[in-house]
Amino acid sequence: MKRTHRKIYTVALAAGLLFSLAACEKGYLDANQTNPNQTENPPINGLLAGATYQSAINVFSAGNITSYYVQQLASPNTGSGSDVYDNVDRSATWRAIYLNVTDIRQMKKLALERNAYEHLAVADILEAFNMSMLTDLFGNAPYREAWSQGLNLKPGYDSARMIYDSCLSLIDQGVAAMNLPDPQVTLDASNDLIHGAKKEAWIKTAYALKARLLNRKSKLPDYDPAAVLSALGNAYASNADDAQVTRFESLSSWNGVAKNNASGSLDGWLSATFVDALDGTTFGVFDPRLPLITDTTRFGDYRGTVNGVGRTGSGTDNSACALSPNGAYSRGGAPLLMLTFAEMKFIEAEASFASDKARSYQAYLDGIAANMDKVGVATTDKQAYLSNPVVAVGVAAFTKDLIFKEKYVATFLQPETWTDARRFDYKYKDFILPRNAQLTTFIRRVGYPTSETSRNPENVPAVGSLADHLWWDR
Repeated sequence: MKRTHRKIYTVALAAGLLFSLAACEKGYLDANQTNPNQTENPPINGLLAGATYQSAINVFSAGNITSYYVQQLASPNTGSGSDVYDNVDRSATWRAIYLNVTDIRQMKKLALERNAYEHLAVADILEAFNMSMLTDLFGNAPYREAWSQGLNLKPGYDSARMIYDSCLSLIDQGVAAMNLPDPQVTLDASNDLIHGAKKEAWIKTAYALKARLLNRKSKLPDYDPAAVLSALGNAYASNADDAQVTRFESLSSWNGVAKNNASGSLDGWLSATFVDALDGTTFGVFDPRLPLITDTTRFGDYRGTVNGVGRTGSGTDNSACALSPNGAYSRGGAPLLMLTFAEMKFIEAEASFASDKARSYQAYLDGIAANMDKVGVATTDKQAYLSNPVVAVGVAAFTKDLIFKEKYVATFLQPETWTDARRFDYKYKDFILPRNAQLTTFIRRVGYPTSETSRNPENVPAVGSLADHLWWDR
């Protein structure tokens, strides 16, 4: 990493997160408590750096949970909790999201005081982004009382549907705020780690997030594909629009995982389900993205690890595939993706399928191409894949199953993949329960963290099973 990037991150992010770090011991519940070690006037652009950076890190943290549920990753250890649907404590992810929203709300407060409309817009968009991610993991959660006046150690829970509706409102408010004239303070490019202070880019991201959330309701009677397509019309037009972070304090997040594995700490192993889907075993076509994700084994082929079974070799003898330190998602400085043009094309394919199948089919092909361009697939390999009859089935033979199959690959390591798996009822070809799964069906939610069940038990909703469906997954 260049020294200038390290300096930008270290100075700005440290300033932006100072008050959050002081409150870490009790998490978001202390957001309104007077703290003598907490700065009363954090710099607004420091908060911008912290909020943009941490939002991407929260995607990584969530993805490092959900990628096991969708069998993109598998543990090298037999019966690992993430593999077999154990109720693993997710307190760290829960707290990180709430702390980040606390920072975001502090930025919003300062923005309102200073007529910093651009910061206000980013705050609204990022709050919607973080809270929608949290409710897609946990369901109902504290919201209206989470940042109420005074110290509240036992906040009530709001329904995930209410929070979802609030997120849509925040997105609309964010777009409106970004369009207000004459902000007294403007976004600073060096501290906006997602879009470098480009207003138009933030508006596109707001609509991309809106399209994602509107499409969340695909299984419900009030699903509105026309509204999804309308939002997409204002969202991304190319890979250049993607919301992502590329500057890091040290290693990029998935590069850290790959480096740790290479040094013997065993992490980032690929699931046999994912490898088989790409190496031709499941679908009969080799996907050229696979060599850009992982390396061949010592046997000269690609071999995944069965979820729940664990490693078959020593773990350090290169007998199974793992994230490559040089891979497109896990190389040094690889972008940490939040929302992408490829995802938008697959949303378009799904939303237009019933009304305009030809448009849906073209969007499906465009989504594949966009992701292949993103990860660096050679043009000849991309065209060979896109013209393969397994992929290029034609409009008449085109199915929604193909949309979900290709989106599963294009959203590799993204928590949104688990949302899709639940909306699709896990109907991927040859997708089966992990070995020794603790549920008799696929996992549908995350259990509430022990930080909540131990401190706020009277308000934490009962969870009958991790197979319980969330409100949009009916």
